[in-house]
Amino acid sequence: MTAAVSPATRRQLLEAMQRLLAGTPQHTDGRLTKNNLYREAGVSRATMNRASDILATWDAHVSRSPAGTAARRRDDDLDRLRHDLKASRARCRELQHHLDAAATVIAALAAENDALRRQNADTASRLVVPLRRDPAGR
Repeated sequence: MTAAVSPATRRQLLEAMQRLLAGTPQHTDGRLTKNNLYREAGVSRATMNRASDILATWDAHVSRSPAGTAARRRDDDLDRLRHDLKASRARCRELQHHLDAAATVIAALAAENDALRRQNADTASRLVVPLRRDPAGR
């Protein structure tokens, strides 16, 4: 197997991995991420990516660690919450459409009601009902 990175870079990456996994980082916040791995090692991301065997070891350690389990649980929770949020937004849009339709119907009925009241008032004012007098004068 030909080395994709120099022996010095391998040593830097392995030491950085050990510090991160032990919880004693020197150059990062200590989270178990690949970003922190290459920063802790003081190499570029491209250099780290060429060390595929070290990355495989990193992934194996992180997936078994409590932090890896917590990260997977967090990612699963985020996926579920994103799905729930998408469904809630769709339901809100549907309810807003119903509300808009109801408001349109209410406005039309109110306008029709006002027109009928005006028409009724006009008709009532034109109606003259003669009073009959009682022939006996009462």
